[in-house]
Amino acid sequence: MPRNVVFVAPFPLETTMRFVRAVAKLPDVRLLGVVHTPPAGADRKLFHDIVRVTDPLSGKDILDATRVLQRRHGEVHRIVGILEAIQVQIAEAREAFAIPGTSPRVAELFRDKSKMKAALREAGLPVAKSALLTNGEDARAFAARCGFPMVLKPPAGMGAKATFRVNDLGALLRSVSGLGTSRENPVLAEEFLKGREFSFETVTIDGKPRTHSVSHYLPSCLDVLENDWIQWCCLLPREIGAEYNEARKIGFGAIEALGLDDGFTHMEWFQGEDGSLVIGEIAQRPPGANITRMTGLAHDIDPYRAWARAVVNGSADERWDRKYAVGCAYLRGQGQGRVSNVTGIHETYNAIKDVLVEADLPTVGKPKSESYEGDGYILVRHPDTEVVKRALKIIIETMRVHYR
Repeated sequence: MPRNVVFVAPFPLETTMRFVRAVAKLPDVRLLGVVHTPPAGADRKLFHDIVRVTDPLSGKDILDATRVLQRRHGEVHRIVGILEAIQVQIAEAREAFAIPGTSPRVAELFRDKSKMKAALREAGLPVAKSALLTNGEDARAFAARCGFPMVLKPPAGMGAKATFRVNDLGALLRSVSGLGTSRENPVLAEEFLKGREFSFETVTIDGKPRTHSVSHYLPSCLDVLENDWIQWCCLLPREIGAEYNEARKIGFGAIEALGLDDGFTHMEWFQGEDGSLVIGEIAQRPPGANITRMTGLAHDIDPYRAWARAVVNGSADERWDRKYAVGCAYLRGQGQGRVSNVTGIHETYNAIKDVLVEADLPTVGKPKSESYEGDGYILVRHPDTEVVKRALKIIIETMRVHYR
């Protein structure tokens, strides 16, 4: 008998569908969908059955849709999804149906950054100073303890959305007032972490990380958010040996402290000028910004299948061997409006063609993207990390995106 696996996939974005396809390919799986907008074409045929919901973020809608699928097809084996904003709702549905997987308590720890940081701090892990602000008095008290600059963000934000820096008390108090901050609508204030920014990814089975990867952000995510013209890069170096032992220690410690059983994690961390490491935050999901794809390229494996096996089967592939360095350059430009032209394409191609893996160039006529990932990207790979670094430098210095 096939196992009924419910995939909560609100919208058929290409990133989401890569994970859907991976689950559909697992043996003995009948894939059932909970969606807002169904996929088209061949992707629609991946699902044995679909239930559409009005509000894809509603726990009640997810629960009701799963009940419909259970009545039609029998016992549900797993409920899965990749979007950070629905992990708690999916966990609540699991609990309601007594289905294995991440519990609501653990999902909430990953989702609520204030609770997350408290749990990490209690476990003795280095984490950014933080506080939930509900009024101006809270803001003044945290400013006295933390100093400036500091960062404000939603307690349940994701992907650095709605995150910004404040540089003095006046700006902090104006922000707290302008955001309508209250006990019911708090804002999370954090110490501004200085230094080099990295991420740390794992595949975890039965609470133990089985494989891991390290990525570098060049420059930091906040710099990218504050300067929407910066063409930034993410680098996965081939060598992730002893120099990352402390990162491994805190990354594995964070997973243990938060209680994840099976799945992927994506942790952002900083290395200060003195060499000390601090956790920014950790998410219970595959990484975005092409890092999942890059992880697969660095190890010559299928990362989407690895995620599917972890959350559906509770199993992992053998140890990953880091065979390549991989880099991604994100294409953005100065100005606003629609993409009018992209220059430097041929010069860049001629310089990097031997290491080029994939290019998704900006589309002329398309409005400038509001995402920090920009209007396009270029992926490169080579066994030598320095070769990849040089290729990334050529891309961001040669290519230019223009708007009008």
